[in-house]
Parts: sequence; C-alpha cells; structure tokens
Amino acid sequence: MPLSRSLSVSSLNGLPLWQDEDLPLQDLLLFEVAWEVTNKVGGIYTVIQTKAKVTADEWGDNYFLMGPYMEHNVRTQVEICDPPNGHIRKAIDVLQSQGCQVYFGRWLIEGNPYVVLFDIGSAAWNLDRWKGEFWDCCTVGIPYNDREANDALIFGSLTAWFLKELTDQFQDKPGVIAHFHEWQAGAGLVLCRNQKLPVATIFTTHATLLGRYLCAANVDFYNQLDQFDIDREAGDREIYHRYCMERAAVHCAHVFTTVSQITGIEAEHMLKRKPDVITPNGLNIKKFSATHEFQNLHAMYKAQIQEFVRGHFYGHLDFSLEKTLFFFIAGRYEYTNKGADIFLEALSRLNFLLRVHRSDVTVVVFFIMPTKTNNFNVETLKGQAVRKQLWDTAHSVKEKFGKKLYEALLKGEIPDLNKILDRDDVTIMKRAIFATQRQSLPPITTHNMVDDSTDPILNTVRRIGLFNSRTDRVKIIVHPEFLSSTSPLLPLDYEEFVRGCHLGVFPSYYEPWGYTPAECTVMGIPSVTTNLSGFGCFMQEHVADPTAYGVYITDRRFRSPDESCNQLTQLLYGFCQQSRRQRIIQRNRTERLSDLLDWRYLGRFYKHARHLALCRMFPDKFQMEPSAPPKTEGFRYPRPSSVPPSPAVSQPSSPHDSEEEDDEERYDEDEEAERDRQNIKSTFSFGPVSRGKKKKHGENRN
Repeated sequence: MPLSRSLSVSSLNGLPLWQDEDLPLQDLLLFEVAWEVTNKVGGIYTVIQTKAKVTADEWGDNYFLMGPYMEHNVRTQVEICDPPNGHIRKAIDVLQSQGCQVYFGRWLIEGNPYVVLFDIGSAAWNLDRWKGEFWDCCTVGIPYNDREANDALIFGSLTAWFLKELTDQFQDKPGVIAHFHEWQAGAGLVLCRNQKLPVATIFTTHATLLGRYLCAANVDFYNQLDQFDIDREAGDREIYHRYCMERAAVHCAHVFTTVSQITGIEAEHMLKRKPDVITPNGLNIKKFSATHEFQNLHAMYKAQIQEFVRGHFYGHLDFSLEKTLFFFIAGRYEYTNKGADIFLEALSRLNFLLRVHRSDVTVVVFFIMPTKTNNFNVETLKGQAVRKQLWDTAHSVKEKFGKKLYEALLKGEIPDLNKILDRDDVTIMKRAIFATQRQSLPPITTHNMVDDSTDPILNTVRRIGLFNSRTDRVKIIVHPEFLSSTSPLLPLDYEEFVRGCHLGVFPSYYEPWGYTPAECTVMGIPSVTTNLSGFGCFMQEHVADPTAYGVYITDRRFRSPDESCNQLTQLLYGFCQQSRRQRIIQRNRTERLSDLLDWRYLGRFYKHARHLALCRMFPDKFQMEPSAPPKTEGFRYPRPSSVPPSPAVSQPSSPHDSEEEDDEERYDEDEEAERDRQNIKSTFSFGPVSRGKKKKHGENRN
C-alpha cells in the first residue's frame, strides 16, 4: 500500500494519534493472549474478565482473547460459534489442517468477547521441534520435566503460528495488536518478533517470577533489589528457564507495562527494563439505584455471619454480637507474602489492648485462605446443629405461648404468665440450655487440616495463645476453603461475606496490585493495605487522606517489622473505638472511591499502551502527539471537610460511648458526595509517565 504523504490527526478511542489517511483505524484487530483466558488460576483471570467489557465496547468485533482450551471450562463458559472474520477463519483452518485443534466462540461474561482457544494436547507432538526453534531463537532451553513451561511453549508456538497465518493475509498493511500477559504467554511474543511479524506487541507482567519466589523465601527483598545475583537466584530455585522466558518477552515487546509503580521498580531490577506505561487494575463497578442499598446489604449479610458465630461459639457466647466486629483476611495461602504473620502478631497486641482497657468490643477474625483439608471439623458442625436445635425449640415454645396468649385475650383475660408455660415447656427449655454446655473451647478451624502440626497460621496461633477463651477479646476462625453459598457451615459467597464484614485486613509484603482490598472498596467496606502493594500506592497517590475514606495504609517499606506491627495494631484499635455512626459515615466514603477503580477510567492506560505500540511498530504510519502519554498526578480526592476527618486520629485513647458526641459532629453527606463526584469527573491529564523513586538503602524488611 503506498504511503500517503498527507497525514491527518485522529482521536483513537479518546487519545490523540497521528495516522496515515489511507489506513482506516477500524480495520485494526486487537488480541489479548493469556493462560487465564476462560481458565481461572489466579488474579490475572479477574483482570481479563473484568476488563473485557470496556475493551469490547471500545473495539467491538475486532477484539479477541486467546488462551488454552480446557474442556471443563469451555463447557460452562464458552458458546462455540463461527468466526465473523474471514481472515480469522482461514488462519484457524490452516492450524486445524495440520492436526492442531482450535476452538472459536464467545466467552459468556460481561462484554461477551470472542475467544480463540488452542488445544495444547493436540499439538504436543510438535514439542521437540518447537523446543529446538525456541533455542535457535533465544538460546533458552526448557527441561522435559517442567510440564508448565512445556505447555507454555506449546501455547506460545500456537499463538505465533496463528498470528503469522493471519498477518500473511494482510500483506504490508498493519492490522494486528497483540497484548501478552505474564510469562506463560511470553513465548508467543518472542517468536512473533523473531519471525518479524507485522504485529505491535505489548507485554504486561502482573508480578515478576523471581520476585514472588524471593519474597516467599523471607529474604530482605526491597532492601536488596539492586544487590541480587539474578541468574544465581533463579538457578538456585530451578526456575532459570522460566525467568529467561519472562525476561526475553519483556525485552522483545514494543511496549512493556506493569500493574503498579512498586512492581515497575521491581521489574527494573529483576527484568532489567523500566516499564513504558503503568496499567493499574480495575473492576466493573455496578452502582445501586438506591444510594444506601450497599448499607442494607451489609446489615443483611452481617446478620447471617452473626448466626454462624452463635453456633460456632455456643456455650461461650458471653459477648454481645451487637458490639462485635468482623475482620477478615483472604487470598492465596502465602503466609508471609500476604501478611498473615504480621496480622496475627497485631491481633495478639490488639487483644492485649482491648483487655487492658476493659473494652466491651469483641473482634471475630476470619482467615479465608484455602489449603489442604480432610473434611469439616465435627465440633464446628455440632455447633451449627446445636444452634439450629435451640432455634427450633424457641419457635416451638413461642408457638404454644402465643396460642395460649391469643386464647386468653379472646376471653378478655390477662393471662397468668407464671401458668402460661407448663412444666413440659420448662423442661424442654432446660434441656436446650444443658445442650449448649461444652467442656472444650470453640474450635480455631472449621475444617480438619491435613498438615495441622506444620501449618504456619496454626503454629502462630499456638505461640500467641489466642485459643478463643472467654477472656480473649479477639477470637480467631480459620476457614481453609473457598466460601460457597452451598456450605452447611457458612452459606455465603465471597462477595456476600465481604459485604457482611466490617474490615478487610491485607498487610501484604508482596502484592503487585491487590484485588482483595480493591473489592472491599467497591463494596463500601473499609480495608487495611500497605505501601508495598500496588493498590496501596495507587490510593496514596489519588486520595489526600486515605484513612478518612476507609483505606488504612500500613508502612511496611520504611519501618522495621516491629514498628509496622505496632502501626497496624493502632489502626485496628482505632477502628474498634469507632461508634456505629462513624462506621456508617466511613462506609459511605469508602463506597464513593469505587469510581476511582472503574475500568471506564483505568482503561485509558491500556489504550495508551496500545497506541504507543502502534507508533513503535509502524513509525511511518502512526505517531503519538507529544502530550499523549497519560499520567495521574493531580487527580486526587480531597480530604473530607466534615468531622471527624480521620477516625484513627479523632478517637480518644480509651473506648467510650460517643453517641452524644456524634450528634454534634458536622457531616453533610450529600454535599461531601457531590464534591467527590465532581472530582472524579475531572479527566486525567496526559504527560510523561512517572517512573517512581529508586529504592533507598536502609529500608526495612518486614
């Protein structure tokens, strides 16, 4: 196609871009490649699934996702159909004619995007040949016994083969952008560049391979970022070939992105390349028609959690559920990376503070971290059975009492309350009371753990002595399985459970983004995060006073472990001192931050990455305007003007009843909400991407 000398300026999906007049932008095809397309393994699935709608709205039928074919997932998530694009159909036919099974359909999620799924097993006979080609390409050898890496190479080879067959039909016309996520998809990017395909490539790392391994090994990671012998560390952990695949993809990509500034700093040292664009993770935000509907949902699901607690603590229910707060931590069972170690230590100190100040507040803490289990704990099942039996007994007596009262009133008599219950009723009630007596303490775990004696959470509980005794103001419940609405113990889905809790606590040491606190925020539930998580750094950058909006940020980067633990303890203790009205005000503020995490706003960073890739791959046909790169400086929620601006600093040093004081607090919710809405409407300005500060020596490891 002859290049026109006349260039016109266009706004491609909201960003300024110079293009060739002879090249219609609507002819571009966007492919996102990831191992977790229709295949839930970790957080990348959430990123791709939630982002699909805003990307599909932007690109329409020119947006495709590519992933591995998993039959059990496809049966329930994918509607198989014919490709609407003739070029796609031809490329699929070529692969299928060579014995490689390729499936095309629509993923049944919001946005309903097209998916191209490759059957890894059907192409496995090519593995040895593809290993040789990959070695010739980048001198990276893959061991025969690493099945995950072998599958990643097959997947990458199929991806590159498909894109080659597709782009061969376009001749010299640029028509494809390919966005690869994580090292499992990276081989495809490397092969595309090696074959010089006319494809604009983007690579996103959501967490570096070596970074996750090093942090799990409890090393002083952030202090020693520039001191690690990367090759030796990867070799010692037998992931050198995976690390090389990841690093090759990073350096081959036209545009390299990470999900947060903290991960960008990590990638600069681990992978030896600075990210070109920071692409924060978002969520699909659904607003309720009634402003306070999320508060009603909190009350409804809190009542269901209270029912579970009544059964779990039967015989020891000497605390008021109306003055009980529910905290939780959830995620992969990574004891140090997810901050379970510092959280348990803080809970021990919180228990001490509440007992010393004779607080009437009780804290029940849930650990939702899946691990190997045998079955439900018998004592836990018995507790729910006892609770149900008591409920049935109370209803039975209530029915008899109500009937006698009704008959007496019909006769115009005031019944003798001493005679309205006969001896049998009293006997039934006494038997019910005796049934609630137990000699043992309420169980810590809801399931029988396979490795009970070596489990790090249980061993720490034993060390700090939080055994759910009557004198403890902090109670612990470990639920080592995913939550489900069909569970006989706690019949709630994860989202329902989160809505019923008061505070999510995620003091992670290694958290490239952190979807768990983000999910709390969009549901109006306050949360604790750290300045080593992508989410925590994002909130510090965008909210003038995160604490006032229910996002508590613990400093785990510049403080010692003991100082960080004390800070976390004080945050939790301050939260326990809030009155009910203060918690309601804070939940209203927290929910208003949800607009900040909406893909409709955060999707623009992915747009910029795509435009930058086009300009670098096809510089003679695309050129960004100098002011195009987005930045986020100056886009901040102001500190709320009402009192108390920050519950952590507005509380006295000891618990008290603040109901009278609440009446005097200045708080105009409608005015404050309107101010926040006006702030979120301001558009992001575009300018150079901030690289973040280099890690200073002397920062403390937690």
